[in-house]
Amino acid sequence: MSFYNRLPLLGKLLLALVLGIIVGNVFSESVVKIFVTFSDIFSSFLKFTIPLIIVGFIVPGISQLRTGAGKLLGLSTAIAYISTLIAGALAYFVAQGVLPNILKNASLQSLSNPEELLLKGYIGFSMTPIFDVTTALVLSFILGIGISSLKLDGMKKAFDEFGQLIELLLNKLIIPLLPLYILGVFSNITVSGEVFKILKIFLFVFAVIIALHIVIIVSQYFVGGAVNGRNPFKMITKILPAYATAIGTQSSAATIPVTLDCAKKMGVDKSIANFTIPLFATIHLSGSTITLTTCATAVYWLQHGGQFPAGMVMLQFILMLGVTMVAAPGVPGGAVMAALGLLQSILGFNEIMLSLMIALYIAQDSFGTACNVSGDAALASIVDKINQKLFKEKA
Repeated sequence: MSFYNRLPLLGKLLLALVLGIIVGNVFSESVVKIFVTFSDIFSSFLKFTIPLIIVGFIVPGISQLRTGAGKLLGLSTAIAYISTLIAGALAYFVAQGVLPNILKNASLQSLSNPEELLLKGYIGFSMTPIFDVTTALVLSFILGIGISSLKLDGMKKAFDEFGQLIELLLNKLIIPLLPLYILGVFSNITVSGEVFKILKIFLFVFAVIIALHIVIIVSQYFVGGAVNGRNPFKMITKILPAYATAIGTQSSAATIPVTLDCAKKMGVDKSIANFTIPLFATIHLSGSTITLTTCATAVYWLQHGGQFPAGMVMLQFILMLGVTMVAAPGVPGGAVMAALGLLQSILGFNEIMLSLMIALYIAQDSFGTACNVSGDAALASIVDKINQKLFKEKA
């Protein structure tokens, strides 16, 4: 048990995946259905918590966006959001061009016809969410913007504490139980006979994601270098310690001290770095957006027999994703948890599709976080230059 506890989340999920394949191949359907029963109950609980996760992440995230440097805050937030949207759009267009070759003739009956191929649990346990995802999003925007605009410190503290409660729920219950959930799902998929097809697809999609991470990091530093008249590759070498730290911690928030040091060594003004780096650690999620967009496109393709989601549908998904994941970087795997509601409501993902999204996302979570963190310093350098040109001269 101590060996298991020492494993990182990715290690636990990989172990669960392997055990799921073993259980599905070795044990009878009656035994497999025990694990499937847990997965069904856990999935219902997850659906119940999704609106609460959205509120717990978005309200504190938006309400904290207030400071005396209003123009600088607005500029930084806009740059971070635009960078996130560009990353999502890049991922979608690359997926459209690359995935048809990778996934050629690939389809998963367990996604398109789960009722026919997958086992049902012994019992069903439905937990109805307090409100749906759309309501949670609208309510979060109203509360977050209102608290920020009116400087309602009491409400801000209350929702900050609610956010801490949601983080506790994720860290102490949902995340620890994810391996058992994945075990149940993959033992069920193994019974359907499609598990190795899924694993092969996983590897190809993972390679595309890592390549896109590299492309977006280099692009961000080319822009940062051009704006500041610096060599982008020298800037990239200075951010490598933060990249390595993020791979180990899987948390943008935990990597803030290292990212701050790297940004200052890069030449970013100390006061600008102190302001932007903690902010970007919360709201700049280019790596996570690339991963979720690419994975969602691949899973959608597999379910719909070679069809991509419509461009306007994906645009809606990417636009909402950039907001929904606010404050999620503080929790390993938090971004995909925050995105589950959008995957359900906008893309129509079912339970099996959501479980695949969780597994795919967490398999590369370290690299996605490292991509997020690496871009933060590039964006900080852009804000620094704009501040020198527009705001400092007018002060």
